This record gives sequence, C-alpha cells and structure tokens, in this order.
Amino acid sequence: MKMVTGNEALARGALAAGVKVVTGYPGTPSSGVIAGLLQSRLDEARHVEWSTNEKVAFEIATGASWAGHRALCTMKMSGLNVAWDSVISVAYSGCIGGLVVYVADDPGVSSGMVEQDSRGFASLADMPVIEPSSVEEVYRLIQVAFDLSEQSGSPVLFRLVTSVANSRAAVEIEEPRPLPSREPVLEKDIARFTKAGSAICLAQHRAAIARLERAGQLIREWGLNQISRVGEEHGLGILAAGVSASYMEEALEIASVIGLHPETFSWVRILAPHPFPTEEVRFLLQHCEALLVLEELEPILERGVYIEAHRTGFKGKIFGKLEGPLERVGDYDLSHIVRGIGAALDRSIPQDSFTPKIEADRLAAQRPITVCAGCPHRGTYMAIQQAIRKSGIKKNEVVVTGDIGCTILGMNPPFEILWSEISMGASIGLAQGYVHGGVKTPVIATMGDSTFFHAGIPGLINAIHHQVPLTLIVMDNGWTSMTGMQVNPGSPEELQPPAHRRVDIARIIPALGVDAFHVVDPFDLEKTSAIIQECMTLPGVKVVLSRRECALQAQRRGIRQGVMRVRSEKCNLCQACILATGCPALTMGEETVLVDPALCYGCALCMEACHRGALEKEPIP
Repeated sequence: MKMVTGNEALARGALAAGVKVVTGYPGTPSSGVIAGLLQSRLDEARHVEWSTNEKVAFEIATGASWAGHRALCTMKMSGLNVAWDSVISVAYSGCIGGLVVYVADDPGVSSGMVEQDSRGFASLADMPVIEPSSVEEVYRLIQVAFDLSEQSGSPVLFRLVTSVANSRAAVEIEEPRPLPSREPVLEKDIARFTKAGSAICLAQHRAAIARLERAGQLIREWGLNQISRVGEEHGLGILAAGVSASYMEEALEIASVIGLHPETFSWVRILAPHPFPTEEVRFLLQHCEALLVLEELEPILERGVYIEAHRTGFKGKIFGKLEGPLERVGDYDLSHIVRGIGAALDRSIPQDSFTPKIEADRLAAQRPITVCAGCPHRGTYMAIQQAIRKSGIKKNEVVVTGDIGCTILGMNPPFEILWSEISMGASIGLAQGYVHGGVKTPVIATMGDSTFFHAGIPGLINAIHHQVPLTLIVMDNGWTSMTGMQVNPGSPEELQPPAHRRVDIARIIPALGVDAFHVVDPFDLEKTSAIIQECMTLPGVKVVLSRRECALQAQRRGIRQGVMRVRSEKCNLCQACILATGCPALTMGEETVLVDPALCYGCALCMEACHRGALEKEPIP
C-alpha cells in the first residue's frame, strides 16, 4: 500500500497498463502526473515529455497510438480547448493503441480559469468518458480506460476534478513491468486518417458513433456504472456521478440520524457518464417516485434523465440543477448531498447535521496575491509603471493586456497594471484589437516565456504582418513557474532533461522581423523603464525581452543576488519600499522596515524605491 494523490495514482496506473508515450502541458490540477513520471525511474522504452502546448501533446500521443502503442495525454480543462481541433478530428478517425486524454476540471476554481465541464466536449466528439470518484478508483480505472480505448477503437476522456486529483489515499500499487519489445504498426488508411472529402468525413462520423455504442456495451459488461443500493419501491432514487458518489455512504448515515429513512433510497454510482447510462437511469425511473441527480457543474446527466423520463412516461419529480435546488457553480461537498436529499424529500436540514467547512477565509488575514520575493516580474511591473509615469500619460489611459501564468499577478496591488486575462497567448491579439478599436495612447501586451512558446508566436507574427503599433513585453524567467517549475523550451540547457536542446527566444523574435527588439534585466529598473518608455513612442511592433531566471529556481541551486540591509538611521518608516514593491520579504518593524533574510533574494528593487538611501545591497558573505 502506498499513500498517493489522485495524479500519482493515475501515473502509476498508466504504467501498470503498459503506456509507452506520455505527453502534456503543465496545468494545475493535472501537472502531478507528468511531474511524477519524470522523477521516476522509467525504462528506456517509455517516453515522457512536457510538450510545447496541449495540441502538440495530443498529436504526439495520437501518433504513438496510430503506431500501435498505448499513449496518454494530460492537461487541465483550459488545455482541452487548445487541443480540441485535433481531439475531435482524431475521435472521428479512432485509435489503434489505447489513447487516453486525461483532463482535470476545477469545480470551485481553486486554480484559476473558467469553471469548465469537459464532459460536454466528449458529447460533441462521441468519445466515452470515465470519471472516478476516489483516488483508489483512479488507479484501477485508468487501466480500464486503456482497455476500453483499444477494444472500442475510440480515444477515451478520463476526467478528474481537483478534489480527486489532489486528494491522498492508501492504494495497493503494483511495480510496473518493463515494456516488452514491440515493432510499431504501420497502417496506411487514407479513408480513416484524413478528412479529404465529405464522403470520408461522413463515414468517419458514422464510425465514431458506432465506436461509442461499442464502448457503451463494454461499460455495461464491465459494470462500471453500479446500482449500489436498492431501496423500497416508490422511494427516492439518487444518481451520483464522479466525486459526488464518494460522499453518498456518509450522506446516508446522516440521513438516518435525522430521520430521512435511507432504507427507502435507491442509488446508482456513475463512473462512466458518457455514453449516457440509459439502463441504470431507467431502473431508477421504474423503481422510484422521485429522482435526485448529483453531478458537479453542468446538468449533463440530468438533461439525459429528463429525456428518459419523457420516453418512459415517468410522472415523478426530478431534482438537480435545472429546477433546483442545486447550482451549476462551485464544487460539491457533503453538505450539498445532504441538502439535495432533504430538498427531494421536502425536509429542511438542520445546519448542525454535518460538519461545516472550516471558515478559513474568515480567520485568515486578507492579503493580495503577489509574486514571490525576488521575482524578476516585480521589476518589469515597476518599470512599466515608471515608463508610463515618465511619459506623462495617466496610468489608466495606457492599456496593458495580461496573460496566463505568474505574469498575470501584475493585476494585483501594489502594481494594478494589467487589464485583462483571457487564454494562453491572447494578450497580443487583444492588444491588436484595442489598436484597431481606435485607442490612441500606447498599447502594451505582456506574456511569460512558456506562454510565448505555447501560443504567443502566432499573435506576434500577425502583429508584424499587419504592422500594428504596439509593444510586447515577454517576461522570460526560464521556467513554467506557476504550475510547478516545469521546464519549457527556453529553460537553461544544463537543467533540461538529457538530449534536450534549449530554444532561445532572443533568437526567434528578431528573425520574425520586429521593428525594435531589446533584451533587458528587470532588476535594472532605470534602464528597463527607459527602454519601455522609448518603445511606447516608436512606430511598428516593438518587443522587450525582460530576462532573468525565476528566483525560486535560482535559490534552490544556492544562487542569490545579494543581501539587503536597512540603515536604521535613515529609515523613517515611510513604507515607500513596501508600497512600491509589495515584496513579502519586507515587513514593518517598530523603528525600521525589516528584511526577512530567509525570503530576500537581493534583487535591490526596494533600494530603488527608497528615496532616503535607507536600504543598501551587500554581497553574499
């Protein structure tokens, strides 16, 4: 038995299933799968990589599948949007080796981006879905997913939510066996693997539907959707999908304590929500007089229940999201399940019937989310502010578009410089729209280095092609930092995995033909500010590459820039250093500002903000 997270269980289960190729792009809460595999001792026959973006990752996995091997592609829900163009096309063509797409959805939005329900994508692509409700089920069902993919000929969407991906449980895990030597399959089939002509596409659509039907047969044969409890006839029927099912046993205990007669309940655990579990739902409709549907986010199963209710002439009431009492927003916990049961039985539930969540938000001190101590992005934000101020333009008259990752934290105090966040690489396209929309003041776009590789290059090419007057600031810290410090194509070559080559942004951008290009050190506030200010006045497309390694990664290798000291005789507690930088290493003392030596990286940006010379930088002893 090993204590593992849902992501670790998935990784171990994929190895046990004989996966050969694993690809993906970092995205919380899915990143733990590849991060864990890269730290494991894998036999040389397997290939694991962080890809440039999710679309590329899925295409690599598809190629491995079409060569006859099992492949896994990992991403968060927003990454599925990026990969979708290829996912739906491949779903129409089908697969040869087992092909599983792991998507981590984030009900409750603990990791940022939209609260997306990825099951809807599977409906569009006629792809089967497997959705475990616990860490233990993850390990078993990821192996089932590969079998289902190969036996149905369809890629399978394997969906976890944050609460399952990050939870820990003791799981019986087998040591992976070495992959047997196996020659690749070379199957040339134009009618299957291209989309050249309506006849081919229509035939592929019919084949995709047939594969989904085959997957449904296998799901029924394997008993993935379980009738877990049969209560008295004409009682309450409960359809519980995903993580909601993991709360059911405890919810039934609470129901018994408060007199809701759980012996009358019948409930079905749904682990494969697509194709729709028609037989299980019809059992509940025939056996029960009311039905409660428990699923996080969208009422996808619930809509199917209404269709089956109409087909079978069900006259009872259906409870869920469409007519209440549950919402389409947020994640579920035990309280949602108990309250849903109470509403279906027209009973009010006492607030003390279940353990409430700890009121962490009420107890914790409020503080804005900011970048880490020593983060080079801090210098870039300060330089943008200073450049705008010295240009004589009001701060709120200069549009500065933001992008995904650590760079977006410039929207928070003390900077409050960024206006927007849409999706990977969208900052530069959005900036062009502002220019075409008639904005007369300078327009600035910002993005990180990993985002530039992921989706920023096409937008920059478009700006150059159409000669849109704007300034792009690429904040290059060498890592995909916000999701856990994964490597990207621009990470230092000596820190890349073996046989990887670094791709230098500073060589890519000039080759595209920008009108001005500068590489700056964000810790050199005056020079960086002056260059940004100059770019704001020039025509054409200007790019500033603000380059310095992530402070956390540098410190892990024992690198620091210096030690900041406070000259107490000059400090008057004006707080200028704190208000300008928002650095976590600076705090207020009784007589002077204090510098936390455990946090301070020695970037000296606080010294730049101090007008009294009360801060000075000393070399590392």
